[in-house]
Amino acid sequence: MTLAARVIPCLDVSAGRVVKGVNFQNLRDMGDPVELAAHYAAQGADEITFLDVTATVDARATMYDVVQRTAEHVFVPLTVGGGVRTVADVGRLLSVGADKVGVNSAAIARPDLIDEIADRFGAQVLVLSLDVKRSDATPSGFVLTTHGGRTETTLDALAWAREAIDRGAGELLVNSIDADGTKDGFDLELVRLMREVSSVPVIASGGAGTPEHFPPAIAAGADAVLAASVFHSGQLTVGDVKDALRAAGVVVRNGAPSERDESK
Repeated sequence: MTLAARVIPCLDVSAGRVVKGVNFQNLRDMGDPVELAAHYAAQGADEITFLDVTATVDARATMYDVVQRTAEHVFVPLTVGGGVRTVADVGRLLSVGADKVGVNSAAIARPDLIDEIADRFGAQVLVLSLDVKRSDATPSGFVLTTHGGRTETTLDALAWAREAIDRGAGELLVNSIDADGTKDGFDLELVRLMREVSSVPVIASGGAGTPEHFPPAIAAGADAVLAASVFHSGQLTVGDVKDALRAAGVVVRNGAPSERDESK
């Protein structure tokens, strides 16, 4: 049985508002996160991802109130990342309505956090966010960044993905910092390489600009495609993306769910 490819709008949130920039710079206000999440759910989004893009940089907690208000009105799975540093942070996010939680900077700083979250809540809850840049300094040609793409590490992105999966990460959110916000298309080489090393689902992120950009990302090995600016600007709808995927022979889900699965 072929699993349906997922289409995931991403809401980058700062100070309670959705923002978007290019290469994580020059952020512009794009609207209210709860309203936008409801809008995308109505379009048939399979999931919604919230990334608090300044929580780690500002050394503060993530946006529990926004998550709770969204979960009360939006009945698709919610993934939340940004500012997640402890097992307690994950527990609190799940308690206010998140279905999955993304970690990045804190896991790089202390990899045991991945084991602790997976042991406490299960791998299905844990999404490893990877903000990746091209670099000649690593064997794979890709290096990890932290703090919303602002700080470059010395870690090889593919080696870190393998380690994180071994530790219990249940999904990889692979964001190309080079492509982010450019609307020039996904980094297909990065997607292919991540698919080769990953035994868990891979979400491709960064660079979507037209409906035609999405099918190649799935063909390269992504299980889901994530985008932000093309949705926020109204340039594309979730339906437009699913139509392009269907036309390319990709299986996608139809419609929007009417109620949240309370069994999770």
